[in-house]
This record gives sequence, structure tokens and C-alpha cells, in this order.
Amino acid sequence: MSNKESAESTQTENRKSARPGKIVYVDSGAVVSYSEAAEAYNKKKGKGTKIFGLSAAIAATAVMTAYGVFAYYYSNRLFSGTFINGIDCSGMTVYEAEQAIAENVEDYSIQVSSRNLDPETIEGSAINYRYASEGEVLKIKKKQNPAAWFTGLFKKVSYDVSTRATYDKKLLEEQVKSLAAAQEENQVEPENAYVAYRDNQFEIVPETEGAELLLKEAYKALNTAISNEDPSIDLGSEPGVYADADLTSESPELIETLDACNNLANSSITYTFGDQRVTLDGKTIQKWLHFDDRGQLIDNDGSFQEKAREYVAAIAGQFDTVGTERSFDTTDGRTVYVYGSAYGWQIDQAEETSRLIEDIRSGEKITREPVYSMTANSHGYNDFGDHYIEVDLGTQHMYYYQNGQIVFDSDIVSGLAGDPGRATPSGVYTLYSKQSPAVLRGQLNEYGEPEYETNVSFWMPFNGGIGFHDATWQDYFGGDRFLYAGSHGCINLPYSSASALYSIIEYGVPIICFY
Repeated sequence: MSNKESAESTQTENRKSARPGKIVYVDSGAVVSYSEAAEAYNKKKGKGTKIFGLSAAIAATAVMTAYGVFAYYYSNRLFSGTFINGIDCSGMTVYEAEQAIAENVEDYSIQVSSRNLDPETIEGSAINYRYASEGEVLKIKKKQNPAAWFTGLFKKVSYDVSTRATYDKKLLEEQVKSLAAAQEENQVEPENAYVAYRDNQFEIVPETEGAELLLKEAYKALNTAISNEDPSIDLGSEPGVYADADLTSESPELIETLDACNNLANSSITYTFGDQRVTLDGKTIQKWLHFDDRGQLIDNDGSFQEKAREYVAAIAGQFDTVGTERSFDTTDGRTVYVYGSAYGWQIDQAEETSRLIEDIRSGEKITREPVYSMTANSHGYNDFGDHYIEVDLGTQHMYYYQNGQIVFDSDIVSGLAGDPGRATPSGVYTLYSKQSPAVLRGQLNEYGEPEYETNVSFWMPFNGGIGFHDATWQDYFGGDRFLYAGSHGCINLPYSSASALYSIIEYGVPIICFY
């Protein structure tokens, strides 16, 4: 009987004792007095009180016994109302709670998404996924005082404990290798971003990501996800899991290439040749670049340089005069043709090619002369200009023009006309040396001695061993003297003429010899 029931019984007894005594019927003539009746009632009441006390003691003993039984029961069990990680662990032993948690944890799988393929699932059982207790449930149990077991009847208490799990990493490696994304037929290499020429302009075409899975990186990403108990993973979103393109639209070298191509398209180089001009513009330069069928720029710097070399060679062929035959209007009114290999315009093609490529890459509009290895006095019909020496081997007379005016002229004796080894060759030359006095020596003979050795006062060579000098041994100059008393190829002058020429002749002056 509970305390409540005992109290209600006592109250009932008290209520009954307050009522009038029961009427007792007796034989006629036999009357019971009030005092006798009262005595009888008191005896009955005493008997009831004893019975109630006994009942209360029994009830109290039962309650204490039940309390002790439950305290003992919960000495190795979790209180009622105990929830761990959302699992109702009421009345469970630590072992039973751990098993319930393990069952929940080990029911694990991870969904694996990859590029261009349907998602796949790796089951926990496939990698021997197991719950590893860290003793937190036992710590919860130790905090619960068995004597306070009844508190669990009135409230719910929730706990969160770590659910570390172990798994076989070798088995995980095998699972990664078995993914569809790891199979050879599904490997698609990424494509680099590139510069293309489209719609009359250069642009960067972005890279394509491809689907080339890197197994080691895929394993690392999955290992991390499983360690974190993630329910899913998208390998395509994990950095480094798929092979990246070597060049992306953000790659500095590709941006530099784009800038360089735009510079090519925007640049122009205008060459000046006197009054003539030749312009290399972006439309021509763009044609020097190579693109594949998709419009992708083929990075072949050697080909570009070759195009630049070809262009420079073309303008050199058009405007170089060194090594060419050109017309010349003589003092006596004739027009002759002379070949010159030592005088004229000559572009330094190697230097000019380098300069041209540099100018193109600058993206600027430039006007300039080409880089020359040899220059002449003027451009156009007559590159001698109005400053030159004319040597008429036919009339045996020479003239020196400065600023279009004759400043010197003289009869001469040239090389012996009938001897090919001694005749003065025609051509265009320049003065490269002066010496006063000098000793002229001929070629060495079979004895190692020079064929001749002559002292002169003024020596002005312009074609190897051929030059102007005084020749006091000549009886006269001009006329037909060169036909029988000609020199070994030099231009002989009277002493006074040689002296006058020596004083005014300039280095580099063109010397035109003709018949």
C-alpha cells in the first residue's frame, strides 16, 4: 500500500469514528446502558489502530525495497530518459548503448560524384567501416548516481558523443581504383586555354577541364571525407583531384601571348628610302602567325622569325645597290653602266631582322630607315649623289665633284690596257686609306721578292692594291699613254695633281671607274 492509500484509509477511519454509534437491538426487557456501549466501542477502535499501523509499516517497507531494487538495477544501466546521439538508451548497459551506437554508425555509406558520370556509392562494409569507442558512454554512466534513478522518470537528457570509426585504407584504395571515374575509357585529358584569331581580333579561348582522375589525390579526398563522416563527396569540386590544364585563361604567359598578338596587330613599321616609303602593317604581320583548324595560335617563334627574315631580304633585294649594276651619267654626257661591290646601300639583314621583331612586339607605329651595313650618298636613280670621283678610263681623265661642282680634274695614266693582269678594272669603289710618303711593292716573284718597289709621295688606295698616286717617271699623262706605258693598275697622276687631290680627298667618297 502506498503512503497516499494509507493516509486515505486513516482519514476514512476518522470520518467513521465521528458518526453516532450503531444501534443495537436486544430482547425485550433487556436494555444496554450508554456506558457499556461506549466501552465496547473503544475496544473495537483500539483494534483498528493496531491494524492500520501494521499496514503502514508494511507499505513503507515495500516502498524502500522497491527503491533499493531500482537503485541496484540502475547501478550498471543508464537512467530512463537517456538519449545518446539521438538514440534512446534508457535502461541500457554501457555495452548495449555502445552496440546501439555502433549499429547506427556502421550503417554508413558515401555517395561519390564525378565528372560526366552517374554517382556511385561506397558502402561502409566494403571498407570494413567499424565504430571505435572512446569511452564517452562509460563517462556518462559514471556521472549518473544510481540513488537518483527516479530523476529519469521526470526528464529527458540528451548527450552527444564522438563516433570515431576505423576502416581499412587498403580496401579504400581498391574502391577508388574500381570507380568508373578511374577507368581508362573515362579518362579525358584537359585542354589548354589558347590564343585564337577570331572575327579580326585576338582572344583567349578558355581551357576545358577534362576528366583525367588523379588516383592518389582522389584517395586523399575520399579519406578525408570518410574521416569526417561526410555522406557524399563531389570529386569534381575537390581541388587537385582531376588533372588541370597547363595553361588557363588566367595564366600569365597566355595573357602575355595575347598582349603580344595584339601588339602585332596594332604595330606598323614604315621604312624610308629617300622619298620612297614601304610600310609593314598589322594585317601583313598577322599573316606571319600560324593557327590550327580551330584558330589556335601555334607557338612557333622560329617560323615568325623566318617570316621577318624573308621580309627584310625582300626589301633589301628591292633597295640594296651594293653588288648591283647601276646607270651613271658621265661628265661628257654619256650614260654608262657600272657595277659596284664596294659602294652603295646595303641593309644589314641580321641586325634589321632583330630590330624589326623588336619593333613589332612593341605594338607601336614606327617610321625609320633600316639598319645598314653600308650606305651611299643618296637614294634614287643615282646613289652617288653630287659628291663623287669620276675616273674615265676611256678618255684618261678624272673629275672630283663636291656638291655637284667639279673641284678637281686631271689627266691620268691607268693600267696597261693590253695586259689583263695590269688593266685598271671598272667599278665603283671608295677611298679607305691615305699615306704620304709610301712605298709601293708589287707581287712577290718566285724568289720571294716583289716585282717592283717604288717610292711615291702620295698614296690613296681604293681597290686593294690599286689607288691614286704621283708618278714622276711618266713622260706625260692622258691620251694613249696607258696603251703602251700603263701602270700595274693604279691611277698615275702628275705630282702636283696628286698633291692637290691628297689634300681634299675624303674617306668613303665613291670612286667610279669606267671605260
